[in-house]
Amino acid sequence: VQLVESGGDSVQVGGSLRLSCATSGFTFSAACMGWFRQAPEKEREGVASISTGDSRTYYADSVKGRFTISQDNAKNTVYLQMNSLKPGDTAIYYCAAHRYDCYAGSWSYVSSYVHWGQGTQVTVS
Repeated sequence: VQLVESGGDSVQVGGSLRLSCATSGFTFSAACMGWFRQAPEKEREGVASISTGDSRTYYADSVKGRFTISQDNAKNTVYLQMNSLKPGDTAIYYCAAHRYDCYAGSWSYVSSYVHWGQGTQVTVS
């Protein structure tokens, strides 16, 4: 299984970025795909997730209305569109996956996910 993130960059406050997570080695259309982030000296936190089987999505309150998670089954890729970026969004963003549907009570837990990407840096200033 491989998860490869891309799209991280340095942007100004109010700007936008789109992160991508290209996957291989598992059934993309029947998985829970999550985006997490980790800022310096902070714990890794769930940002958004999507059940690729029915496109059901979940978001952290801090990003609702600004971030959108989506999937492209033809490319086995999940995206995170980030708009209205704030300095508090600065972090390393990680893509994660597990083989079951996402659930409201567990989608944001690091321990729910088996596979992880290497991360991509997002800096907002």
